[in-house]
Amino acid sequence: MADHVLAIDQGTTSTRSIVFDATGAVVSVAQREHRQIMPHAGWVEHDPVEIWTNTEWVVSAAMSQAGLGSSDIAGIGVTNQRETAIVWDKRTGRPVHNALVWQDTRTQPRIDALAAEGGTDRFAGVTGLPLATYFSASKIAWILDHVPGGRAAAEAGDLLFGTPDTWVVWNLTGGRRGGIHVTDVTNASRTLLMDLRTLDWSDDLLTAWGIPRAMMPQIRSSSEVFGEARLPGAADGVPIAGILGDQQAATFGQAAFDAGESKNTYGTGNFLLVGTGTDIVRSAHGLITTVAYRCGDEPARYALEGSIAVTGSLVQWLRDNLGIIQRSEDVEALAASVDDNGGAYFVPAFSGLFAPYWRPDARGALVGMTRFVHKGHIARAALESTAFQTRDVVEAVIGDTGRPLAEIRVDGGMTRDDLLMQFQADILGIPVVRPKVIETTALGAAYAAGLATGVWASRDELRAHWQEDVRFEPRMPETEREQRYRQWKKAVSKSLDWVDDDARALMGTSDG
Repeated sequence: MADHVLAIDQGTTSTRSIVFDATGAVVSVAQREHRQIMPHAGWVEHDPVEIWTNTEWVVSAAMSQAGLGSSDIAGIGVTNQRETAIVWDKRTGRPVHNALVWQDTRTQPRIDALAAEGGTDRFAGVTGLPLATYFSASKIAWILDHVPGGRAAAEAGDLLFGTPDTWVVWNLTGGRRGGIHVTDVTNASRTLLMDLRTLDWSDDLLTAWGIPRAMMPQIRSSSEVFGEARLPGAADGVPIAGILGDQQAATFGQAAFDAGESKNTYGTGNFLLVGTGTDIVRSAHGLITTVAYRCGDEPARYALEGSIAVTGSLVQWLRDNLGIIQRSEDVEALAASVDDNGGAYFVPAFSGLFAPYWRPDARGALVGMTRFVHKGHIARAALESTAFQTRDVVEAVIGDTGRPLAEIRVDGGMTRDDLLMQFQADILGIPVVRPKVIETTALGAAYAAGLATGVWASRDELRAHWQEDVRFEPRMPETEREQRYRQWKKAVSKSLDWVDDDARALMGTSDG
């Protein structure tokens, strides 16, 4: 019997494929970055064809590296950057426009117009989400409105929409030659178009955004057999049996299945999820309500989420835009070259501020600067901003639940940075626990596929795989912790109210 599972992790900056064995251990990894296309300030795009080409390559490379064939793989799990919108012509298989990435803010005028009619929470009762450029709906509408002939083609039934999971699975199962057009409940819950109660597309919301229902994928469970891959020489005939949005996949990979269990992922952005079981819980403190997962025909499980737009991508910005580091992993040594941030605080509101503020008018701010501050202090302030933003959303969780967190489980690439993890424990005042396998996003997708194909019998079996690696205990005195956090809140206040008509005009995006 095949006892390996292959995960495809289509992320914001790269696509990876990881082969796991029946114990959840990593057998092989292949990864390729894709371009970040930024035509204007606030616009972020990806080339879907490049993403698919990279997907084919990493799947083949991971299989070859592991020395495995299709018959050795029980199932494929797919996880992905959420909210990113791709629209393509089902007749040709070609995208009609670059993907609009979740970080893209060009649709703010449409968001503002809708909010003026009913407030930012006008759709939250149905979707669990505030009106924001973050989610997919406004991006789909923008593509239909700005691609010549796009709306007519969509209404004729010739165009398909999908978040990257849908795009990958459609191509993986044959593309224009019979590819299946599906998504799962977790990704659908991030579009501003799905009803959390019915787990189906809302006709009222589709009408409000002017999006034809015919272009929407079928919403399925997170763990079931969807179809078979068609990749001759790599993973041909292997069942595709798991789909989860990246943050829900990381939660699944951390075995945080039940109400009250949580995880925080440190990637391009940071995302804290706290399970609420089968209850749909509304936040009064700036969190969003989302679907955590659904296995087969079971009831869906829900979660509260604190979404932070910019954390790991700030390190990438230091590398690519400022050139103060050569590799992303160099940031820890540069930050460790100084004892503290030198009084500098970095608020990376490049796309506005997400949870718990939801302030699209905010922009990045580096404050507290003096001539004493140098690149080491800036690197440290950049890392510390990740920890401060995480405390913001943890405070929101405490406000919503009335219960402090005893500890926080962490995962994602930035958790390799011991300096950051220690500061995170210090600024939260609770232990930060890093597992032995930090690639929990891919692991969660693999778990979902393995459950559907019999590699694992139950979620209880998966719990037994989780192992603690390092526990970071807080060492900072409480007085200092609170002083630093107050300074952070002051810095955040300086980033607000930046984007107005003058700013839009000067950036050349007032007609965006």
